[in-house]
Amino acid sequence: MKRFHVHVAVENLEQSIQFYKGLFGSPPTVLKEDYAKWMLDDPCVNFAISARGRGPGLDHLGIQVEQDEELKEVSARLKAANMQVLDEGATTCCYAKSEKEWAIDPQGIAWETFLTTGSATEYGDDHNVSAAEVPMVKQSACCAPSVESVQVEIKPK
Repeated sequence: MKRFHVHVAVENLEQSIQFYKGLFGSPPTVLKEDYAKWMLDDPCVNFAISARGRGPGLDHLGIQVEQDEELKEVSARLKAANMQVLDEGATTCCYAKSEKEWAIDPQGIAWETFLTTGSATEYGDDHNVSAAEVPMVKQSACCAPSVESVQVEIKPK
């Protein structure tokens, strides 16, 4: 099963937790001093918010998978659509360990596809690729790559 992922940067974490707790009808599944996440089955979504120094708004979108084969499937679909995919591999981000890939859509929105392999006590290591190789979004609430680092290539059919 694949799960839709949304990560929103917020100004006031406590107020936002109260709002989304009411909207979703449940408390966060993961709660840290700067981060909260709901793993919901109805609607089937991994919804995360964080207060990590970025202005409020959409940070990135994604698709969380449950099996390595599903991660390969989504990656193959992106590549077949002529999208460049950044294979980040094993990383720690958002208090979780995962295998992760990134793509940037034509509007500049970062999309991650990932397989969670465990939890982590720290927020993350920002990125396991050097900054010279993949510059990160300067004010991202997450460890999303910059638009410049993952070039969107749309080729005519």
